[in-house]
Amino acid sequence: MFELHQVTPVIPCTSLKTQIVFYRAVLGFKLVFEAEDYAFMRRDRVSIRLQQVKPGVDLGNPDRQHFFYVDVKGLDALYENLKLELGSLPKGRVRAPFKHGLGQQEFHVRDEDCTTVIFGETEISKL
Repeated sequence: MFELHQVTPVIPCTSLKTQIVFYRAVLGFKLVFEAEDYAFMRRDRVSIRLQQVKPGVDLGNPDRQHFFYVDVKGLDALYENLKLELGSLPKGRVRAPFKHGLGQQEFHVRDEDCTTVIFGETEISKL
């Protein structure tokens, strides 16, 4: 008998230190473990792994862009909680909450290397 427990994205980054600051200061993750080119971070039940890439890798290239989705209960409250920090990001890095198809509501945040974090809530998860 087995059970799949969790998916933890591995996020490539050009500067581990810069990404740790971003995920900590802007999105509220806590640093659990850090090595020379790797970090493990967590917020509530969501974990991420940051992996620094070799110098010269262009993570802004559309062919290298990454996305990950975080299911949230209380999306509006989370957005309000992060609003001040999100407001400090350069224009175009945050897409405010919006609704689309089947009662889904999301907001998007791009990190320092163009990985898009999608926070989403469905009407079903509000029940």
